[in-house]
Amino acid sequence: MHLDALQYVLGIVCGSAVGLTLGIFGGGGSIMAVPLMVYIVGVPSPHMAIGTSAFAVAANAFTGLLSHARHGTVKWRCAGLYSISGIIGAAAGSSLGKAVDGQKLLLLFALLMLVVGAMMFKGRGDEGNPGAECTLQKSPKVLGYGAITGAFSGFFGIGGGFLIVPGLVASTGMPILNAIGSSLVAVAAFGLTTSANYAVSGLVDWPLAILFVVGGIFGGYAGTIISRRMAKTKGRLNIAFACLIFCVALYMIWRGIGTLMV
Repeated sequence: MHLDALQYVLGIVCGSAVGLTLGIFGGGGSIMAVPLMVYIVGVPSPHMAIGTSAFAVAANAFTGLLSHARHGTVKWRCAGLYSISGIIGAAAGSSLGKAVDGQKLLLLFALLMLVVGAMMFKGRGDEGNPGAECTLQKSPKVLGYGAITGAFSGFFGIGGGFLIVPGLVASTGMPILNAIGSSLVAVAAFGLTTSANYAVSGLVDWPLAILFVVGGIFGGYAGTIISRRMAKTKGRLNIAFACLIFCVALYMIWRGIGTLMV
């Protein structure tokens, strides 16, 4: 696949936007990466967009993780358990995703975005328990949520943090800020697993992925700072981001239905 210079510049810009939302919402950026690749950068193949964005989001998540780790917002035991089972799910999900028609996959992705937006509205006022940890009693629930979100992550080719954050909160009761920091471990693990599966099939544009990462590094640092400063207003941020998710999802559904009808 060959892209022109403008598309690569747009890749840096979109990477910055993804990094910014990853820093603020944990995995929010990952749900925006594929639509940005397809509709803004102009990557012609949905599968190529999925494989490339999976690697870029994983790298950007790692950058955000470093910042969260320095500020002590990562619960490592929970993040590790979640990631272990999720990697298995991501490997299975990404293999299935490659076998599905690209346009249909984008349409399914848009429907998932509507569900995620509704989830963000539902949990907007949940503050969580700062002392929550992954005890032996909670481990099966954490592993189960990890496997399920990993499968969704692999199937749709995204980091899955927008599912991981509520999954961590539901399975452990931890505060949203700790869930955001901890989710980045799983986002990186799921993204690398998915991109490796797509790379084997030649479905990763490495120059675009690298530029996306470069843009994401700058956006990620800014997003982490904003997340810490606005932790008390996270409910309003979730509402705003959920509205954005709804708008993008409806646009993708409109475009997807139009493409399938042609």
